[in-house]
Amino acid sequence: MKKTGITFFTFFFALIVFAQSDADKARMENERKALQKELKQIQGVYNQVKGKKKETIGQLNLLQKKMSLQGRYIGNINKEINLITNDIYTSSLEINKLKKQLDTLKSQYARSVVYAYKNRSNFDYLNFIFSASTFNDALKRIAYLRSYRAYRQEQVNNIIETQKAIEDRKQQLLGKKTQKSGALQNQKQQLDVLEDQKKEKDVVVAKLKSKESELQNQITSRKKKDAQLKNSIAAIIRREIEARRKEEEAERKRLAGLEKANTNTTTSAGAKSTAKKVFANIPLNAKEVALSSSFSSNKGKLPWPVDDGYVSVPYGTYSVPGTSLKGYNSGITISTPSPGTSVKAVFDGEVLSVFNLGDGTMAVMLSHGKFFTVYSNLSGASVGKGNNVKTGQSIGRAAADDEGGSGGKLDFTLMIEKKETNPSPWLRR
Repeated sequence: MKKTGITFFTFFFALIVFAQSDADKARMENERKALQKELKQIQGVYNQVKGKKKETIGQLNLLQKKMSLQGRYIGNINKEINLITNDIYTSSLEINKLKKQLDTLKSQYARSVVYAYKNRSNFDYLNFIFSASTFNDALKRIAYLRSYRAYRQEQVNNIIETQKAIEDRKQQLLGKKTQKSGALQNQKQQLDVLEDQKKEKDVVVAKLKSKESELQNQITSRKKKDAQLKNSIAAIIRREIEARRKEEEAERKRLAGLEKANTNTTTSAGAKSTAKKVFANIPLNAKEVALSSSFSSNKGKLPWPVDDGYVSVPYGTYSVPGTSLKGYNSGITISTPSPGTSVKAVFDGEVLSVFNLGDGTMAVMLSHGKFFTVYSNLSGASVGKGNNVKTGQSIGRAAADDEGGSGGKLDFTLMIEKKETNPSPWLRR
């Protein structure tokens, strides 16, 4: 019975280990599927820009994004290989433990068989029973013999079950080794893909390096345009704050006049107030406070401003590999397969301004309470100042890429009050 308990504990422990391993594999499988989907999407977009006459920073950034995803995909495969290796090790340990238990069970059973053979005269069923001095003693002897036979049968059953468990573990071990072989083969294939991507990146970098002066002009032009956009945004926000404060002051004067003209405390107390509350630097009414809260709670869930596009220039400081060039982007630049792509509002809001950027393109700025979104490099706008817009509503169309790309381009900026922030974490992945 003691060995049976040990065997049960061993099986139970192995069950927990393998169950945890299966859960980890399920999570990795889901992660792998998501990476494969994203890689497929990135590859589809990259195929549209690959082979164009002119390499761009956006193409390089897209290629780097693809390489990053490929690296994560390989990392996922490495995790799977490690898990399978651990499973193989655990299975090998289980098989060795079971073999030792089987040897012990066989040894115990052999000793009991030898003992029974040597004392076979004492175990003659009828003689053993009829030699009892009393009837109760005879009953006890019958019960003893039955118990002994059950014990012998239990020994046999334990041996058979242990042998079966060993065979099951061997089959599992064989399956794990087959899985590991397949994972290693997949790992090699994906590493070859990554190596090809690195070679392709080197080619693009070399071509970009050969036209470093042209890229420097593009970065300088972007810097000027970005500064102009920042000044425009700052001026619009200042005007909006001033307008809201004037509304607030007018409302306060209206309420003060009502209170002075009406000596009835109840009537005065009942006067409806629409005064704005100052939220940080921006006065907000109750509706705008609720809109700000709703916008904030949707971080990571906001839809993309275009249906088909990719981030060609990320937020913040960026550099061009292989060169000494550096630039800064106050938002994110989204490239589209072609000009004229519909640009959509990422959240409910009000159009604060529609303005020209001086290079033939336009920008639309929306207010979402204390949040502001700006959509620039538009070929045209389909909304006007003061319009209320809904999430996903078209507000204009992306203009052509002015930095050598063959498609369209949208510069998307997100402001929290007066401070710019990285829009990427706010958009749905």
